[in-house]
Amino acid sequence: MGPQEQKVERRLAAIFAADVAGFSRLMEQDEVGTLRTLTTHREIMDRLITEHGGRIANTAGDSVLAEFPSAVDAVQCAVAVQQILAPANNQDMPEERRLRFRIGVHVGDVMIRGGDLLGDGVNIAARLESIAEPGGVCLSDAAYGYVRRVVPFTFSDLGPQKVKNIEEPVRAFALKATSPIPAGKEQAKSLPLPDKPSIAVLPFRNMSGDPEQDYLADGIVEEIIAALSRFRSLFVIAYSSTFTYKGKAVDVRQVSQELGVRYVLEGSVRRAGNRLRIIAQLIDATTGSHIWTDRYDGDVTDLFDLQDRVTEAIVGALEPTITLSEIEWAKRKRPDSLDAYDCVMQALPAVWSHDYERTEKGLRLAQQAIGLDPSYALPKALAAWCYAQQVTYMRSPDPAADRASALRLAQEAASLDSHDPLVLTVLSAAYNLVGQFDLGLTAVEKALTLDPNSAWAWLRSGWSNTYMRRHDTGIEHFQRAMRLSPLDPMRFSALIGIGAAYFAKGQCDEAAQWIEKGLRERPDATWGYRLLTAAYAEADRLEEAKQAVARFLDAYPDMTVSKAIDATPPSSPLRGRMAEGLRKAGLPE
Repeated sequence: MGPQEQKVERRLAAIFAADVAGFSRLMEQDEVGTLRTLTTHREIMDRLITEHGGRIANTAGDSVLAEFPSAVDAVQCAVAVQQILAPANNQDMPEERRLRFRIGVHVGDVMIRGGDLLGDGVNIAARLESIAEPGGVCLSDAAYGYVRRVVPFTFSDLGPQKVKNIEEPVRAFALKATSPIPAGKEQAKSLPLPDKPSIAVLPFRNMSGDPEQDYLADGIVEEIIAALSRFRSLFVIAYSSTFTYKGKAVDVRQVSQELGVRYVLEGSVRRAGNRLRIIAQLIDATTGSHIWTDRYDGDVTDLFDLQDRVTEAIVGALEPTITLSEIEWAKRKRPDSLDAYDCVMQALPAVWSHDYERTEKGLRLAQQAIGLDPSYALPKALAAWCYAQQVTYMRSPDPAADRASALRLAQEAASLDSHDPLVLTVLSAAYNLVGQFDLGLTAVEKALTLDPNSAWAWLRSGWSNTYMRRHDTGIEHFQRAMRLSPLDPMRFSALIGIGAAYFAKGQCDEAAQWIEKGLRERPDATWGYRLLTAAYAEADRLEEAKQAVARFLDAYPDMTVSKAIDATPPSSPLRGRMAEGLRKAGLPE
């Protein structure tokens, strides 16, 4: 059968194109030596292509063209080729004499005739290979889309590239390095997997083209995490840790190592008018393999129903033994007003901020939500937290009034929804603020019964137990909070909390060490210098105590011992020793 009679087949494939950089020049310099090295290198490359599931289609001189069923396999093969061939090049040899391949990878439609690959897809892969640096790998946007969250490598965006014989520019990505994350770094960050299914829900991408809609995607993720956290059979990473990955191109395997989870959920949200589309995919992050993908379409007024459908599907994929009735129990109470819900979703990031103006904005939004829907518990809890933080962070012009407002709003929120862990955790903080530590501990223990995966509840339990003079339990709960949410922006509070527990125990050197760690993580948490000053002074480290009190006064110029103590809960075991330490350091009475 002649070439013109051969059957032509079309299919989608990952195309791998490689050739030797400066091959003609190398041949002119040393034809025999270059061909000998090329033969050795080609044997290695051919073996690696086969091992990664590829098929060599076309070869000509120094060029290799192969197809793979998966973009991930093609990229992993390309990196393996460059890693293994790099030492094979004589590093003592002048740069211009080294034989190094450039590799391009593209995913597209190809024609197959007599085993050869043809078509625009092949041309694009070949052009990408010509863009690649010697010893490097270059991907098309199409290939990058498949691998960016799966392979443990980083890429540089080269932008649109005009390539020969292709009308539209091709966006290209160059591999920054041909080695995975260094072993030392990986080991330093790696956390062991829990003994039950573990999951991190990454921030969903906002595909609406309007940054103002970010809060919608963030709110959906927070709702999914809240629902998943209700199941004792799951280990769920807190939202505050997974949110640190927002806007970043991450490798799910690295996420697995950094957070200590087996599964990662990622997705996107697209809003067009009142129509909403949610796409979610569940990945086994230890291997990078996809377990499940689905799409959900609906009206924005059915947002909560869509969230519940996504959650049911995820839990069903992870834990088939969890029944639909349990999932129904896990659903949060829904507000009657979507406008109120919008206010709450926009308030949440501001409420947790240490910036005074952002916290004030969060309080205004929470109060607006209360006005729109007085029966909605969450904004009352958020407003209570804002008032409590004004006292704790020593910003309040009237601490007594703000304490009263915090407790009133927290109690109102709990009366509206006594089964919401966040509401109960805020209630615990409000009780602690007025010195009712037994009630604070009861509230946070109920929150943990409802949501044993709430890092924030464990953090507040650490403080409650410390106030109740259960110092070792407090330390244990602070550490539990950090394990559940290793990247949490509130981690500094757990570190300072451990320091507070040691301070209350009279172990002031140990206390100072932990408080220092917390302040290194969050230098703007200047209220922590109140406790650090006292810890230094009580440990007879007076020079360091004077330096710390100077930092404290820089942040709070009008500060006195009485004002500093007034910001701590009444009857707190920290008060007496803290006052004495501040006096020793020279803070005015």
